[in-house]
Amino acid sequence: MLRHFTSVVALSIVAQLVLPVSNAQAFDGWHLEETIGIAGKGAAWDYLSIEPTGKRLFIGHRKEGLQVFDLAGKKLVATIAGTAAASSNGATLIPEFDLGLSNNENGTLTPFSLSTLQPGEPIKLGEELDTSHYDAATKRVIVNMASGADGTELVVLEAPSLKKLGTVKIPSKKPEHGEGDGQGNFYLAARDAEVVYKIDLKTLALTATYPTPGCGQTNSLALDHANKRIFVACRGNKSTPPSFAVMDMDGGKVLYTAEIGGGNDSLVYAPGLKRLFMANGVGAVLNVFEQVDANTYKPVEAVGTQSGVRALAYDSTSQKLYSVIADGSADFAKKITTSVSPFYANTFRDNSFRVLVYSK
Repeated sequence: MLRHFTSVVALSIVAQLVLPVSNAQAFDGWHLEETIGIAGKGAAWDYLSIEPTGKRLFIGHRKEGLQVFDLAGKKLVATIAGTAAASSNGATLIPEFDLGLSNNENGTLTPFSLSTLQPGEPIKLGEELDTSHYDAATKRVIVNMASGADGTELVVLEAPSLKKLGTVKIPSKKPEHGEGDGQGNFYLAARDAEVVYKIDLKTLALTATYPTPGCGQTNSLALDHANKRIFVACRGNKSTPPSFAVMDMDGGKVLYTAEIGGGNDSLVYAPGLKRLFMANGVGAVLNVFEQVDANTYKPVEAVGTQSGVRALAYDSTSQKLYSVIADGSADFAKKITTSVSPFYANTFRDNSFRVLVYSK
């Protein structure tokens, strides 16, 4: 009897030890697959874009220009002429018109042909701009300009002519990521106001403002068109940790929140995988969430990266994620973007820029 009891206890202990390990193996296993160096002078960077064909990655490498990286050949193949002097923040790609736009810090857009990479004449829109967005439903380009004293005027252009159609005034000085819903509405995250704006691109009117309680400093945004959901990643504030939130597209109700890493700067939704990815450069972590259904989400894993890995692009063909990094320091003799981190890098070493490839 004693021997039987001991065997049962032993088996129970083994089961308790084995089960958590088995459950832990259920995650995707996203990891750094490859690192590819790009020679050049040290420079900051911002947005990344991948062509729908999955052939090329466009890198907004600021003082190094808008760089074009061949994903199959794993090498830099071009820099769009004139974009280094203009300091490119990244590209907006409009394949239906064979058109790309370099969004330049000096307040210009540099149009270029996607097939030849030849640039056209830069278009001056203001003294400074951050990025632009393309809405295929209305054939309109929305440009995040630098803010004024009482907010920001978004410039709206017609594609492919790039003729100015008008502006939309929003009461935010930090407009960030945005996306159209395919029905003529455009949703834009505003970091300082901690809201998502809904804009009618046909009438150029701000039609709704959705607060994001539980998700302070609303920064990155993506849409689930099929389920009418808004996904936002937030940097957090004094009372709220950095968070991921799911909102109803129609009324703006927050349906789900969960904590993520610090310093978020990108969010990618991969509907084919039912996954959401958030790159967080201060926390040095890539958060991965599963979309179980329209109202149910769960964290899958948090992949350790490194400080500064914050830009993110996803290739649905290869199901790989791309980011960039360089060896940097916070030089206290220069301006530091303390709103992100008191130690945010502002100086980067020559020949240390790298493309990072993540897969599962």
